[in-house]
Amino acid sequence: MKPHRLLLTFLAALLPFAALGQNAVLRVASVVPKNSLYHQELLEMGQAWRAAQGGGARFTVFTDGSQGGEAEIVRRMRIGQLQGALISVVGLRDIEPSIAALQSLPLLFRSWEELDFVRERMRSAMEKRFLDKGFVVLGWGDAGWVRFFSTKAALRPDDYKGRKFFAWGSEPEQQQIMKSLGYTPVPLETGDALAAIQTGMIDVLPSTPYFALATQVYGTATHMLELNWAPMVGAMVLTQKSWGAMSPAAQQALLTAGEKAGLAMRAQARKEVDEAVAAMVKRGLIVHRPNDAQLKEWQHLAEQLYPRIRGSLVPAETFDQVFLHVRAFRAGQR
Repeated sequence: MKPHRLLLTFLAALLPFAALGQNAVLRVASVVPKNSLYHQELLEMGQAWRAAQGGGARFTVFTDGSQGGEAEIVRRMRIGQLQGALISVVGLRDIEPSIAALQSLPLLFRSWEELDFVRERMRSAMEKRFLDKGFVVLGWGDAGWVRFFSTKAALRPDDYKGRKFFAWGSEPEQQQIMKSLGYTPVPLETGDALAAIQTGMIDVLPSTPYFALATQVYGTATHMLELNWAPMVGAMVLTQKSWGAMSPAAQQALLTAGEKAGLAMRAQARKEVDEAVAAMVKRGLIVHRPNDAQLKEWQHLAEQLYPRIRGSLVPAETFDQVFLHVRAFRAGQR
């Protein structure tokens, strides 16, 4: 039985039918750009849900961070202002810290296949943890590889020392790790990235190529290091309270639509990495490709980071599980 089928069976037994209502309202937020693939997939999920729920059900999507950064979006879900969100690990870890294992381990994943393998092995347990915290996971997506966009050329780890790095304000542990290695983090929200790079508040922005293209930060941060630092992983989540207020048919429709949307987001994001870079190069982006010696320096930096990440950014038990799954994948145990 597929993971989402098991989840539906479990939730149906857990949630009382007395809570079901006909005039359900779902307000869903994200920092993704309006009219992007991610926005369109959310709208399609909403159409499937409204058709199944009936009774004047309403589904509203807020894009472009209009409801705040991801930490703020999670806060709004907790107090009932929002019922759902499409967010990355940056926001998801405010709900369940172990999810950081999929995004906060630099240079660990060598391919999308590795990431998919690890995520599927950990998915059921992870979704159970989210449920225990009051959230239902409807689907998993990703948004491409995080690369470094900067206002000046840089190829080696030391080239970035002294530069002002964008850092998510909700990740103080990451900021402390960066400072301990000689880097300068500037805590901000995603929506502030463009203004910050344009005004000189930051010099370096870790970003997926798609986001850099959509927000046009490449116009100021004209240099990109072609290094797949980490995958940008995300999920569509819903509060358990709102889940309990809908019909079983609507629950099933959302799970089916969420699984479909996650697959579409992952496929498109992986395709868009190269397409977005090519589009930016035509508009003046300069791509820097590290040589073998420079790649070894980056790998050495990542290995320095792992002991600091274990037990701080990523719970120790989850950290160890991820490395076990990665080793299994590379040993051919698929």
